[in-house]
Amino acid sequence: MEETKSREKFSSGLAVFFATLGSAVGLGNIWKFPYLTGQYGGGAFLLVYFCCILFVGLPIMLGEFYIGRKARKNAVGALKQLKPGTSWKNIGIMGVGAAYMIMFFYSCVAGWVYFYLFKAISGDFIGITMETAKAQFGSVIMGPISPIIWQFIVMAVVASILAMGVKQGIEKITKTLMPLLFVLIIICDIRALTLPGAAEGVTFLFHVDFNQLTAAAILTALGLAFFKLSLGMGTMITYGSYFTEDNNMFGTAVKVALSDTLVSMLAGLAIFPTVFSFGMEPGAGPGLLFMTIPLVFSQMPFGSFLLVAFFFLTAIAATTAMLSLVEVPVAYWSEERGMPRKKAAVVNAVIIAVIGVLATLSVDKASMLGNITFFGMGFFDFFDYISSNILLPLGGLFIALMMGYAIKREEVVMELSNNGKLKIAKLVSVYFFLIRYVTPLLLIVVFLNSIGILKF
Repeated sequence: MEETKSREKFSSGLAVFFATLGSAVGLGNIWKFPYLTGQYGGGAFLLVYFCCILFVGLPIMLGEFYIGRKARKNAVGALKQLKPGTSWKNIGIMGVGAAYMIMFFYSCVAGWVYFYLFKAISGDFIGITMETAKAQFGSVIMGPISPIIWQFIVMAVVASILAMGVKQGIEKITKTLMPLLFVLIIICDIRALTLPGAAEGVTFLFHVDFNQLTAAAILTALGLAFFKLSLGMGTMITYGSYFTEDNNMFGTAVKVALSDTLVSMLAGLAIFPTVFSFGMEPGAGPGLLFMTIPLVFSQMPFGSFLLVAFFFLTAIAATTAMLSLVEVPVAYWSEERGMPRKKAAVVNAVIIAVIGVLATLSVDKASMLGNITFFGMGFFDFFDYISSNILLPLGGLFIALMMGYAIKREEVVMELSNNGKLKIAKLVSVYFFLIRYVTPLLLIVVFLNSIGILKF
């Protein structure tokens, strides 16, 4: 088994930032968050979301950073080292379980994205109509062979990167892809904002309407603040274990949260002005990404190039998010079970791909797997529900309780301040107030709402 001191680390603060941002940025940034912002009051929703980031997102993120860097171990090993002989290690086990559950269905959707990128490069969307767009989407998600092939391709890409290690794999790829993602989004933004009628899409995204801030909207913002930052799934603990000793964890957490939100808003500026300009329905949900967007871009000058750029940036978002998720079990198997890293990357990719096939094939409700349900849910929705509604909020709640009550305050202060080098006494006081009294209460509300006990 590898010794802690021999573990790889990210090489710099910039590497830490890009890798952590890559974990937070995912497919939800490209569609879900911008759409919910427009639906729930635009600027008003953003204001509430930022408050939720302050009260829930940042405290849990800092807690995971602390656990990871302090122990320099994987999600399970870190908890075992910090609180030996206790049940706190179950937080790490839940994180590994959540990472698996998410990847079982996330790899399916990522496969669709890769397939659409291939189709865009091949020119399959030239002359597309709404009818043919729907037909193409149906053939992509129901296959049944093609979506499985692309799901395996996705996992092969992720495994190949992770097998190269922390510096040559995760760090090198995220430092390359994250800046490229910003460039591609801005290119799409510039073209979208110059379309006739684009202002209507901007208004949809940013108008301030406090009348739309219902209890449901506030709970949505609260959940997004937690889930969008990849919390409760072991990723930030694992990435935190690769941080440099001089990294300002407060600064990293704030920059990641703000940059993640910026990516979402830039994605919204690429999508909604375009959708409104062509008279499309902004409430089409995730299907808009795969049906309406190819139709819209195909009707624009340089549309083929922009469509390739759009699905390439979407593939980047999916890939960097998956790197952090799969790294959780890879680090666990390599450190706790003594499995060589390259073997752990391949074995976990195969496990995820094989079990993920259940989610992929369950999308077709006419198939045999599509008719198998658990509590009224197919495999795809079941994996999503268990991870998003149970494992993640409970994992986050237990991290808050551990940081607030089970770890000595002076130990947290020393780690967050880099052994006193950072003057953050006031920030630490605010942090402990939030992590002890505010964050746990709000996460209990998120959990009760996610399982349907608390409804508005």
